[in-house]
Amino acid sequence: MATIIARHQVGDITIWLAGHQERVDTFAPVATILNEFQDMDNPNSVLLLIEATDMEKFGAMVNDPANADLKDRHTVIEPIIISLPIGG
Repeated sequence: MATIIARHQVGDITIWLAGHQERVDTFAPVATILNEFQDMDNPNSVLLLIEATDMEKFGAMVNDPANADLKDRHTVIEPIIISLPIGG
């Protein structure tokens, strides 16, 4: 299992927050934990803390063009910055 941090901006935080369960369901095949955080200084800047069960499948899912619609509906603004543990 690998801990992943993903940070990005959203166009509308209300829409993004309403999509929480859809994100949980989408990530379920490749992750066991999906915690979401919001920056105090910028409400449209969010961070996801993800425990990925399979990094290869996680990468494929994130880069799958079929998930572009999900990003659009949730008002995700690129880039999505992915961070991994040092030495992990």
